[in-house]
Amino acid sequence: MKRDWRRSLRNAISRNDHRSAVAGAVAGLGGAIAIGVMELFSFAAHYPLAVIPFATSIVLVIGSPNAEPAQPRALIGGHLISALVGLAVLKLTGPQAWAAAAAVGLAILAMYVTGTFHPPAGINPLLVVSGNLPWTFLLAPVLAGALLLTAFSYFWHRGVRRQRWPQRWF
Repeated sequence: MKRDWRRSLRNAISRNDHRSAVAGAVAGLGGAIAIGVMELFSFAAHYPLAVIPFATSIVLVIGSPNAEPAQPRALIGGHLISALVGLAVLKLTGPQAWAAAAAVGLAILAMYVTGTFHPPAGINPLLVVSGNLPWTFLLAPVLAGALLLTAFSYFWHRGVRRQRWPQRWF
């Protein structure tokens, strides 16, 4: 009996069954751990957590690890490219509301063209332009956070779920 519940738990985790409360609880735990670490880094980098755009990324990567936007190319590239677009628009226009909207649209286009489409990264240009954020935002928290999230996801899927992730790196 004792081994039966362990086997059920292991099977639910490895399947990532979206209808299983156990798999959902384990995925939720992974997301909470990842965001907790991000919060520590946000404190160290002096950025409020609301300005660090990774909560929806972890939901996507933990919950749908096989989806194309959940792969490292999209996760890292999407965040970098969308933040870069936001910074370029901010430099050209200043922190205008219309510019923030235009930056989001341009970031979507840039992610499509570069093959790095990652929907959660769409918040980056909005944050950059509306918050008048500096160019250093591209390195910390965006690049550092995307790399940390990729590393966390790799160890989460390989170590906890015992599944292959990513499907492809580039």
